[in-house]
Amino acid sequence: MKLYLSRRQFVPVLAGMVAIATSGILPALAEGLKGTGGPVHGLALGHDLKYGPDFTHFDYVNPDAPKGGSVTLAALGSFDSLNPFIIKGSPGAGSSSIYDTLMASPQDEIFAQYGLLAETVEVPDDNSWVQYVLREEARFHDGHPIRAEDVIWTFENLRDKGRPFYRYYYGNVENVVAVDERTVRFDFKPGDNAELALILGQLPVLPKHYWTEAGRDFEKTTLDAPLGSAAYRIASVDPGRAVVMERVEDYWGADLPVNKGRDNYDRIRYEYYRDPTVALEAFKAGNIDIRAENTAKFWATAYDIPAIKDGRIIKEKFPHGRSAGMQAYVMNLRNPLFQDVRVREAIILAWDFEWVNANITYGAYTRTESYFANSELASTGLPQGEELEILEGLRGRIPEEVFTEPYQLPTTDGSGNNRENLRKAYGLLQQAGWVVKDKKLVNAETGEPFEFEIMLRGESLVPHTQPLVRSLKRLGIEATIRAVEDAQYESRLESYDFDMIVSGWGQSLSPGNEQRDFWGSDTADRPGGRNLIGVRDPAIDELIELVISAPDRESLVQRTRALDRVLLWNQFVIPMFHIDVDRIAYWNRFGMPDKPIPLQGVDTSAWWIDPEKDAALQQKGRN
Repeated sequence: MKLYLSRRQFVPVLAGMVAIATSGILPALAEGLKGTGGPVHGLALGHDLKYGPDFTHFDYVNPDAPKGGSVTLAALGSFDSLNPFIIKGSPGAGSSSIYDTLMASPQDEIFAQYGLLAETVEVPDDNSWVQYVLREEARFHDGHPIRAEDVIWTFENLRDKGRPFYRYYYGNVENVVAVDERTVRFDFKPGDNAELALILGQLPVLPKHYWTEAGRDFEKTTLDAPLGSAAYRIASVDPGRAVVMERVEDYWGADLPVNKGRDNYDRIRYEYYRDPTVALEAFKAGNIDIRAENTAKFWATAYDIPAIKDGRIIKEKFPHGRSAGMQAYVMNLRNPLFQDVRVREAIILAWDFEWVNANITYGAYTRTESYFANSELASTGLPQGEELEILEGLRGRIPEEVFTEPYQLPTTDGSGNNRENLRKAYGLLQQAGWVVKDKKLVNAETGEPFEFEIMLRGESLVPHTQPLVRSLKRLGIEATIRAVEDAQYESRLESYDFDMIVSGWGQSLSPGNEQRDFWGSDTADRPGGRNLIGVRDPAIDELIELVISAPDRESLVQRTRALDRVLLWNQFVIPMFHIDVDRIAYWNRFGMPDKPIPLQGVDTSAWWIDPEKDAALQQKGRN
């Protein structure tokens, strides 16, 4: 799983809302990461590399794509920093994209990397270390060479001063040393952690001299454009309103195979808007060039405009093979109200997905029934084989239903009559010690009413949530919706100051160390982490470590399914939905590769401004 948003991700997509089944898409899989037998050009976990040492470009790009032109994209909310690596502040769009990483990940392989800053990578047979040799020509934007000391300085500062999840990603690194000026080696702690070498390949490398010589404080926010090394630099900043990136004309890595055909725009402007509705109107007015549409209602109803009908705007669905992950209503176990699994199950029964899908989301979505939905990693049926053996070792410490019932969410006929599910929910609440008095659900012993707040980021999910509130009201539960602006939402999220939110966990097709940050007991009380639920469960901790130490692809699949099944039966969240395409609308001024869409979905950084289309659009106008 990537550590930060890369420059490839120009079109943001809500994690957990997009995926298709990967059956028939995955390449033939071998065992986990093995020794490389010396320095090599790339690494892959669980399969052979698709591209050989002499490859010239990725298959899904046009290596001859023209450079030039400007593109404007929308960002939501606001920002007050250009340092994306620390917990303080809200980082501006594109602020992480100015740094090259040791390795680059293609869009058409599950978990593979090829040299970017690193010319070669080496792993021994026992997978006890990884060593990178940096390219001689690698440079920061000021011309300063990128060397091993920069890698070490970056690693140590991210681990010690960066966002909490870096500590978990890098927790199995024992030591990092500079073998020579261009060679850096990471030594690993004992234990099996096959993906650690690839995780370190995702390391963005920051300039040590920039931060240390002027006494800059890495732990502070800044609106001064930092020094980077990648294809783009920050050209200008309008605080809270816009960030402008410009392509570096003498970018050192422009001709590398991993970069060919990409980063084709001269300038990228990220324009900030208060909410998705305003951003949509800005797009339709011609102020935004590309829009990823995450709202089914907008996709179904908001594009009936002349520009669509006459072809000036193209509205297109792009299939992909990403895992859906999980988007859900998340119950915070730090609140005593949600600590009883029967209470959590009752709340899950109260949300009528079928009615919401038919009346709010235009039938666009599929219900999500796995934390690894739409991938071979999702648990189904009853456990068998290796998965069952793993779970048997945890019997008595995990829900017994894991062994006796396939996990299945409640369903309705979509009419809005959720009576049977609510009857079952009330029975569960009674078992958990709650009774109705004066039409309010109260604790039978203390008389405390069952009340909580559902905090949402903006207004977009209010219609989806109102049916849940109405159903809970019928049970005597007083749930209130509070839609808050971006800065307040992030502040409360980082301190876990919420009862219930809508959030999600995007999942790669090769899960590993990030699972500690998602569900690990050690992360439950660390501010700014991704353990939003507040999971503290030794059995789940053991399952996480089994996933991380999986020796081969088949074991990874079985161990992940076991983790998925236990998470599901703990009833931590109300699972929502996902879709099998990326919905993208764009003004008809772009060229794009005439190639199959890669596994991870359309890559808009491989698009370019088509001069003929652009001239025709300018002649017609955007009004």
